[in-house]
Amino acid sequence: MAKKIAFKTLGCRLNQYETDTLISQFKKGGFEVVDYKEEADVYVVNTCTVTNKSDHKSRNTIQQGKRVKPDAVMLVTGCMANHRKDQLNANEQITYVVDNDRKSSIFSIVDAHFKGELVNPDEYEKDVFGFAVGEETIHTRSLLKIQDGCDNFCSFCIIPFVRGRAISRPVEEVLENARELIRIGYKELVITGVNIGRYDYEGLLFEDLIEQILALPGDFRVRISSMEPEGFGEKLFSMLNHPKLSPHLHICLQSGSEAILLKMRRMYTARSFSEMVQSIRSVRPDMNLTTDIIVGFPGETDEDFQASLDRVKEMGFTHVHTFKYSKRDGTRAARAGDQVPEKVKSARSEGMRLLSEENKRTYRSSFIGKQQRLIIEKSGNAYSLGLGEHFVPVKVMGKKLPANSWQLVQIVGIESGDDPALIGELL
Repeated sequence: MAKKIAFKTLGCRLNQYETDTLISQFKKGGFEVVDYKEEADVYVVNTCTVTNKSDHKSRNTIQQGKRVKPDAVMLVTGCMANHRKDQLNANEQITYVVDNDRKSSIFSIVDAHFKGELVNPDEYEKDVFGFAVGEETIHTRSLLKIQDGCDNFCSFCIIPFVRGRAISRPVEEVLENARELIRIGYKELVITGVNIGRYDYEGLLFEDLIEQILALPGDFRVRISSMEPEGFGEKLFSMLNHPKLSPHLHICLQSGSEAILLKMRRMYTARSFSEMVQSIRSVRPDMNLTTDIIVGFPGETDEDFQASLDRVKEMGFTHVHTFKYSKRDGTRAARAGDQVPEKVKSARSEGMRLLSEENKRTYRSSFIGKQQRLIIEKSGNAYSLGLGEHFVPVKVMGKKLPANSWQLVQIVGIESGDDPALIGELL
């Protein structure tokens, strides 16, 4: 009888990419992949440690798996496995702790365990790019990892300490991975990494790599996931109208206050960020721009927060991932004395959420009367849900359309609610 394995992924897209490839590998290896709430022989928790809340969720997830089947193999990986390794190794509920550098060896580790071999995860080879192509995953789009690690050392961030210094994947490996995903039938490739704008492999930069991916044959589109502002060069601006490049960019602002950006040790000013957005809009006026904002950073005043609101409104961000600042041991900001009260953080977070929702509805309503080319994500009897090229959800009512298929629609309306989908009619 096939062994059962369950996965739970917390945190970023990079974690999701790595879990997807592991799922595919275990399916090929004869394992049955089940929901994390079900009984399994192995539970794999891919953790996040960006905030204290992330650590708490990771611990709860580990306990959840052990409650379902106490004698199951519990394997913990991800950023918490690097940040809290000694603590996790001391936890008797956990069978193996596998750090990020060895995450691609998880199948080999589990396989060796069930063959009765003595397993020490730390003896496996380090390889942050050693993930196979995810042919059988739970998603219709595929993430394409091009980079890992970060050299920025922002004052609030633990990631450089748990993911390591920036490293770029060899160009031909990236292109071969992309070709294979296109061959399998994926319609959208999402470029991902820790700090993708810093991609630099033997002098070939991020924008050069994107240019080569877009030049590959096939009917597919490329979407750039979360990136830092320093990844933009003139060549990337010139590609914003490329028919294969999705007009959606998630660029991390973090604060609209010059004083707070300086305390954060960010690599830009609010003014230079605004100028970059103006340049993007001059090339592609309909670009869907989303961002991250941290509220309640140490020393943030009401005036600083208002500056963030003003920048979000001015730049028209259609979605804001709002994070309440959380102390991380070992970072500069954790040692700051002017911490913001939790009630103030919550109020500011709510204010940012309301502005984000207003921007989102205004932007999405602008598509009424226009066309969108969708990739169908989910299909049901009541409606099919797809994502347009601008990364906007569109419902086609009363149509059961094939998942992962292209569909051209006319936008005829928009839903009510906080996260409204557009309503489309097939053309």
